Amino acid sequence: MTTAFANCHSHAFHRALRGRTVGGADFWGWRDGMYAVAGALDPDLYHRLAKAVYAEMRLAGYASVGEFHYLHSPDLAEAVVEAARAVGLRICLLSTLYERAGFADEPLHPVQQRFVLPLEVWQGRVADLASRYRGDPRVVIGTAIHSVRAVAPAHLAAAAGTLPDAPLHVHVSEQPAENQACLAATGRTPVQLLAEAGVWGPRTTAVHATHLTPADIATLGASASSVCFCPTTEAELADGIGPSVALREAGARITLGSDSNTVIDPFAEARGLAMHERLASGRRDGWTDAQLWQAAGADGHASLGFQVEDALELRSSVQTAGMTEPLWAAAAPDVVPPSDLDPDAVAAELTAVIAEVWSRV
Repeated sequence: MTTAFANCHSHAFHRALRGRTVGGADFWGWRDGMYAVAGALDPDLYHRLAKAVYAEMRLAGYASVGEFHYLHSPDLAEAVVEAARAVGLRICLLSTLYERAGFADEPLHPVQQRFVLPLEVWQGRVADLASRYRGDPRVVIGTAIHSVRAVAPAHLAAAAGTLPDAPLHVHVSEQPAENQACLAATGRTPVQLLAEAGVWGPRTTAVHATHLTPADIATLGASASSVCFCPTTEAELADGIGPSVALREAGARITLGSDSNTVIDPFAEARGLAMHERLASGRRDGWTDAQLWQAAGADGHASLGFQVEDALELRSSVQTAGMTEPLWAAAAPDVVPPSDLDPDAVAAELTAVIAEVWSRV
């Protein structure tokens, strides 16, 4: 038996891109393929897709998910929450403010129009969601700032204060181009700009935080913020390797997420966190097993507003033969499926619903 995992950063609809030749030489080229999938979704189709993806997460050993949600027109938030509830996965729905395409007010991509809401309209929707699901112990409504490029600096503080006691997440410094644009427009790094707006603190999670200055690391650590690394996605998108040990030692809590769902395997994310640090530092001792479990479990659940004590059972396999530490040997298929989920049925539904998505692209 082992502890169930927290998936602190997910875009469920990205799962439709797995195993497809999407193309793009870098993150920005890949994004065009992601937009094509986003443009194909309606409430019914997204509910089916999210339900199948969340079932895959439970089969992999996740007990909670933080869904970074910005498909607002039509509003698909309820479709996502109900999908998680239907398969028994705790969900922190992070309703995401998205106002613009960039610092220079570049024209929006047609699909980005689905993401955009004025601040006051978004705040009203967030309040309605929080009221609707208040009292459900398996649902938390939180908020997110998509990024400093997508939210005007004048609105950062108001966005952060929309649900002042709920989890707050924000994409930060995933790409050098974002840092460069922020510096050119404001004279500050993204972390500094968000700090001036009062964003950082124990309820806040910086997602990715790949390209940071020493001052950025100190700010995140001193504020006791969480930082969510998504190793399989950050490798797949060529984002880079973030300073996980430096952040942890500065005082930040490290958590883990599957992000684009290119891989849904909490063991792979935990190993990836440690192995990326080894590649960057040339040392093998950056992460102990206990520290990895804390990041993958208790600290992750807490960053989503949950306390989770669920346990997983692992079955013996060729891969796990002789192991003493599951994080270094096990994989998602080694998790004994919950009694209420049939892996074959989940696979069949994923195949069908992803085919339906691509038929509309």
